[in-house]
Amino acid sequence: MFALTGLLVAGHAATPREAPIVGSKDFTESIILGELLRLDASRQGLQLEHRRAMGGSAILWQALRVGSIDAYPEYTGTLTQELLPQLPHPVSIEALTQALSELGLAMSSPLGFEDRYALGVPEALAQRLDLHTISDLQAHPALRFALSNEFMSREDGWLGLRAAYGLSPVTVRGLDHSLAYHALGQDAADVTDVYTTDPEVDAEHIRLLDDDRNFFPSYQAVWLYRLESARRWPALESSMQALAGHVSLSAMRNLNAQVQLKRRPESTVAAQFLSTTSPREQGWGRRLAQRTREHLALVGVSLALALALGLPLGVVAAKAPRFGRAVLALTVVLQTIPSLAMLVFMIPLLGIGARPAIATLFLYSLLPIVRNTMVGLSSLPAELITSAASLGLPWQVQLLRIELPLAARTILAGISTAAVINVGTATLGALIGAGGYGEPILTGIRLNDVPLILEGALPAAVMALLVMGLFQWLEHLVTPRGLRLRIDA
Repeated sequence: MFALTGLLVAGHAATPREAPIVGSKDFTESIILGELLRLDASRQGLQLEHRRAMGGSAILWQALRVGSIDAYPEYTGTLTQELLPQLPHPVSIEALTQALSELGLAMSSPLGFEDRYALGVPEALAQRLDLHTISDLQAHPALRFALSNEFMSREDGWLGLRAAYGLSPVTVRGLDHSLAYHALGQDAADVTDVYTTDPEVDAEHIRLLDDDRNFFPSYQAVWLYRLESARRWPALESSMQALAGHVSLSAMRNLNAQVQLKRRPESTVAAQFLSTTSPREQGWGRRLAQRTREHLALVGVSLALALALGLPLGVVAAKAPRFGRAVLALTVVLQTIPSLAMLVFMIPLLGIGARPAIATLFLYSLLPIVRNTMVGLSSLPAELITSAASLGLPWQVQLLRIELPLAARTILAGISTAAVINVGTATLGALIGAGGYGEPILTGIRLNDVPLILEGALPAAVMALLVMGLFQWLEHLVTPRGLRLRIDA
């Protein structure tokens, strides 16, 4: 397992890139900004790759530092409060630039708008309770808070806000930011965190509560990028500086509204903003074919690696029960690690894209393969093993010609389980730029677009059913004829 990880790390580090990669967070505004940079760089003759919706600030920051991406849009408040909290406050631009330079990074000039955090409540509720400031919430602890998951874990978010304002609501739940307005509209929540550039603030009649204690810092939008990348691709830095100061607050709100409310593609609205011709959007069939190839690659490669390690481990575990219990315990521990956490753990080692997703799926595949191989071999009748040994057969012949064929149904059931689990779990790979069916699912969740969610969910379900059917056929095929007839009867 460690040898495999080492090979993947070495492969990642040794792979030269022909074009820079820009990342974006998993919300509309960040994706639009990524598209703006991609299109502007294209006008300057630089074809860069945009890895969309990779996750939150921590993932993008980590990916930038290890060189998996070359730039991404960030906000100064997040930079000073979350990513570089060791800097003294308030932070001067000179101190911030120096701290970034020591990490091999740099920051562009501000893009021209600020996107602050704020707390919002439905206008009708605000009028009924006379809510105008965040301090007013102290008198209403029964209000239901539904806060985005990232906001809840940030010092410049809920962790610091509740202390600064003395808030102690009875109900505080975490959810994806894209679902917050839906929760307010369905009366499932009363208060949520919002971005001040969100178009839903006006469309859904949300009142932003005044930050009367000036808790939130300034959140000027900037580009963070690697100094090495800027030297290698001068057009990359040129494009970032060309966009600086040219994206106003009203323009950003309008761009967000075009995507979130009118369901227009991010690349289209970005191209129109730059007055360029929008790249032709792929048709549904081409998108499906591309995502199917990406998803099959994630599932197929990870499953093949798991078979290469899991089957021998299962055989050894069956022959050495004490070793088998230790191996099973390790695979169970791996299975209990949340998939999102595992993906984040892999980024410093393998960067972003398919490699960390494949490594994660590989680790999750081990338990059913190892366990079923061990159980299948261990449950064979003792007299059968004794009879085979009495014939003087070498152990490898006995294993390959007698034991494994008889245990084939159990072993294949474990492989089938691993494959089906991989098909579903692989959708999370889209969070780190691995592609696959997860891309439309995550975009659909962000835009509250059910047809787009189904565009990824239905093919994933069909693939899982096909994989299950394939392994059932293989199970029937490899089972010895005599045993097959007895089972079928």
